[in-house]
Amino acid sequence: MKQHLICLDLDGTLLNDEKEIPEYTFRVLKTLQQKGHAIIIATGRPYRASQRYYEQLGLKTPIVNFNGAFVHHPFDHTFPVQHHRLDEGLATSMIETLKKMKVKNMIAEVKDCVFLDQPDPQLFEGFSMGSPLIKVGDLRENLNEDPTSLLIEAEEAMIPRVRQVLTRFYAENIEHRRWGAPFPVIEIVKKGISKAVGIDIVKDCLNIDHDHIIAFGDEDNDLEMIKYASYGIAMGNAIDELKHVAKETTLSNNDDGIGVYLNRFFNLNIPKEK
Repeated sequence: MKQHLICLDLDGTLLNDEKEIPEYTFRVLKTLQQKGHAIIIATGRPYRASQRYYEQLGLKTPIVNFNGAFVHHPFDHTFPVQHHRLDEGLATSMIETLKKMKVKNMIAEVKDCVFLDQPDPQLFEGFSMGSPLIKVGDLRENLNEDPTSLLIEAEEAMIPRVRQVLTRFYAENIEHRRWGAPFPVIEIVKKGISKAVGIDIVKDCLNIDHDHIIAFGDEDNDLEMIKYASYGIAMGNAIDELKHVAKETTLSNNDDGIGVYLNRFFNLNIPKEK
């Protein structure tokens, strides 16, 4: 069988609710690696917060972080790194607008630097993975360079209004998507950036045909990736919009949805131990 490119979102997809790779799915993925297939992670997380899983799987492939805003290869320094940032002036304008709307909090990320607008122990814990440089305080004063992404925390009832404002005033310059658990926030990145854009770069680098791309996801930020892949697969726990555009729906992230699908797709006949 020709080499396939298997693209994995992390939260709610590869990872179960305990934030671990299920044992059966892990065995299936390692078997596919041994057979010569390429596996990549495509996540909204920065590299520092996905490195643990990259190393656990023993990957030697590029990785798509920040939903496609940062694409690099941890082991190949000749790989053409892609890093797309928001314009600082545009970010400042959005921050002013969002402060007037009284959102709960805002987080700006610049690769391995995290800027929190307001102190928040829960967000601090979530965004401190990988020991980044963290600054807490008014983003209008602390943020002094173009951010890779801007994340907005708002009350659930307010989220549609925030997204409406972002679309109305900034649609020509940004993309905004909602994350799922464990961080229910709105992420803003540069216009035209998505996981699909990052995967397309990786596909060309690895010389894999588009017809041989399989992708798994569960949330709003996976839509472009699932549409792009020849085999775009929604998890059983995915949002309805993603299931609607997916080629197929597999089991949930807690039921080895990835492992079960790939075992069947590649006729591996790996038993699921009980």
